[in-house]
Amino acid sequence: MNFVEELELVLPADLPNRARVIEKSGEHLALIVAANEHLNLTRITSPRDAAVKHVLDSVLPWRLFEGAKKVVDAGSGPGFPGVPLALVLPDVRFVLAESVQKKARFLDAAVATLGLENVSVLPQRAEDVVKILKADMVTARAVAPLLRAVGLFAPAVKSGTRAFFYKGPDVETEIVAAAEEIKRHRMHVQVVDRYELPEGFGTRTVVEMTRYARTA
Repeated sequence: MNFVEELELVLPADLPNRARVIEKSGEHLALIVAANEHLNLTRITSPRDAAVKHVLDSVLPWRLFEGAKKVVDAGSGPGFPGVPLALVLPDVRFVLAESVQKKARFLDAAVATLGLENVSVLPQRAEDVVKILKADMVTARAVAPLLRAVGLFAPAVKSGTRAFFYKGPDVETEIVAAAEEIKRHRMHVQVVDRYELPEGFGTRTVVEMTRYARTA
């Protein structure tokens, strides 16, 4: 499977560190396919689908993470969006939180093999990790519906912390459904990015959750 050729075709020309992203993401996808036989990491394994749905989808909103000091990738699974974002932004520290132990072990091995010095792995639940780490950003791609995600992550979203959730095209419906939970936790939720994946792979939205500042 030639992941590198597909990544060369789909990744934006102006993506920072593009050559390294292509090289290392190709290696990452190959590691996933090799481990997938016994770990069931993903159902997306064809070169084009993996390049678009895993890597391109992860990196398109990279500007939202620019300038962060530490980002927690909550429920990282096989490493998305954390690994591709860490390749784009080598000066940002990424912590991959994954509570499923076999997936966390895969991530540990993959990070070592890829030589990602700005990435570490914690085999714990994401909501526990963000409580103990001083991270200025939290992100999650395979996150629960917002009604549940708000309750999970609101306690860890302190003043000044930003949480970014990768969602599908109907996120406004989720925001409406979660309105009472958002209000109860004194959160502010808004769509901050929306983009189309190529070849009809669908619309993606990124939702930002922050805490309302306390008033005097």
